Amino acid sequence: MATGIELMVAAALCLACPPMNHTLPEELILLDEFGSVVTDVPLDVHAENVGLDEETPMETLEVLRNKREKLRNMKAWINGRHLRIATLEDYPLSYTEVLENGTRVGHGVSFQIIEFLQEKFNFTYEVVVPQDNILGSKVDLDRSLIEMLNNSEVDIAAAFIPSLSEQRSFVFYSTTTLDEGEWIMVMRRPRESAGGSGLLAPFEFYVWILIFVSLLAVGPIIYMLIIVRNRLTGDTKQQPYSLGHCAWFVYGALMKQGSTLSPIADSTRLLFATWWIFITILTSFYTANLTAFLTLSKFTLPYNTVNDILTKNKHFVSMRGGAVEYAIRTTNESLYMLNRMILNNYAVFTETSNDTYNLQNYVERNGYVFVRDRPAINIMLYRDYLYRKSVSFNDEKVHCPFAMAKEPFLKKKRTFAYPIGSNLSELFDPELLNLVESGIIKHLSARELPSAEICPQDLGSTERQLRNGDLMMTYYIMLAGFVTSLVVFTTELLFRYINARHEANKWARHGIGRSPNGQSVKPSRWLRGLRRLHSGDKQLLGSSTHAQNVTPPPPYQSIFNHGGEHHWHQGGKGHGLVLGGNQNGGVRRMINGRDYIVFRNANGQSQLVPVRSPSAALFQYTYTE
Repeated sequence: MATGIELMVAAALCLACPPMNHTLPEELILLDEFGSVVTDVPLDVHAENVGLDEETPMETLEVLRNKREKLRNMKAWINGRHLRIATLEDYPLSYTEVLENGTRVGHGVSFQIIEFLQEKFNFTYEVVVPQDNILGSKVDLDRSLIEMLNNSEVDIAAAFIPSLSEQRSFVFYSTTTLDEGEWIMVMRRPRESAGGSGLLAPFEFYVWILIFVSLLAVGPIIYMLIIVRNRLTGDTKQQPYSLGHCAWFVYGALMKQGSTLSPIADSTRLLFATWWIFITILTSFYTANLTAFLTLSKFTLPYNTVNDILTKNKHFVSMRGGAVEYAIRTTNESLYMLNRMILNNYAVFTETSNDTYNLQNYVERNGYVFVRDRPAINIMLYRDYLYRKSVSFNDEKVHCPFAMAKEPFLKKKRTFAYPIGSNLSELFDPELLNLVESGIIKHLSARELPSAEICPQDLGSTERQLRNGDLMMTYYIMLAGFVTSLVVFTTELLFRYINARHEANKWARHGIGRSPNGQSVKPSRWLRGLRRLHSGDKQLLGSSTHAQNVTPPPPYQSIFNHGGEHHWHQGGKGHGLVLGGNQNGGVRRMINGRDYIVFRNANGQSQLVPVRSPSAALFQYTYTE
């Protein structure tokens, strides 16, 4: 705050200042509040005095003067004039309402701009709509907005009209672009992310391919290197493992099951250790990425781009007579590649302009993808969110059953349109440019929306429980394993049957028990059982003849548990220990490092009874069960 001394000094200085000069410089061009030239520019004024270069021809001054005169005449012409303005039902950018007296009133961003122009140039207007709520094209011109402009039935089309190449021969687009329209896909929110099954998500597709190739190739490589090493070094200590053993070692290491192979050579050990280290690192990365994916993975949608719709033949719906339909049907447009989907009835163009009905009928009930411009999609999802929020307050999945793709389906510049030959563009476009550059149009388009994103693609929920869909790959692996084992089992039975038939044919050709060279041939087990089946005793196939021909020795318990009366005594030299006190005496002998008691059966044959507990238990089970 200035002090008294400072104010006194300032007043003294002002008294000493020269008086202000209110006269303007000569040859100055003045503009009014609307930007129009007020001061007439004489033709003999020097070019540098009006802001032009010395090299600028004098004809430019004449052009500026003619333009100024034309704007002045146009303002005088439109002052108090009544205009006919056509529009489309395209909420929230442009839509109409019919009052009780039958008057149609326009609303939306387009008519907020028209009201600004009306206040600027002082004109009146009436709103008309085409008979069909369509934009129109060369092959779809009847009852359209383009037809009204082409026939000069209206003075201007106040709507966000996409700039399409085919329509340029019928209308004149505004030189000022209102915005760049983006048509977005909205779909039912899937239960799980479209990034793939939970078990396959940690690695990309090509990584899985390389892992599978390495799993098939490393086994044969190790086998070949071992063979080459043994042949070059002449080493006889290192056992040359078979190809099957090497392949199973590779698979077992992948499953972390180890191996029974024990290589001796250092080079072979390095081969085995290299594969183990590779598998250890690979499984560590897989486990870490799988944990991250199942808990904190980013949600993705199954349809994000136009190529997803095309390759997966997904049904989609859009507005009848809108930019999407004409961009698909027009040859030189970017979406013409989807034209065959119209022929195959994968594309639906709805007649109704009610976005809520289209969302519920096509998307929620039938699972279609709805393509709509971004402002309409945002308003539609926001209102749906508010309604579902009142029904269920806490569950985000109930609030947001729909999801919006990130990538635009179509991009087109949007402008106002005029009849060909109209000069209203020269009057309105400078004002529209001021609105666009100041951000007013962008603000008006998003005025009804909150600042936060409504129902984003990823809801951002931190607590994620594993669903059954995350484990589907586990079920597929189990099913594939069982099916493979069943196929192998069936193959074994088939080969066994073929071998049996081969032996049967050989016996039938060369006689029972004889080969072509006269040697005896032992029949197969199946044929022996079949021969016994046709014999006189009618023994069943696969039944044992052990009980008919062999007399079993005494039970194992009777050898040692006869009241403790039996004891071992030393037999003759070389005869081992002899069990006494029983008519069924036996001699204990060491055979192949194991203890047995040798009995003499009634038919004179020797029978071995194992003394060791596990073997004795098996022996007892064989003869008593």
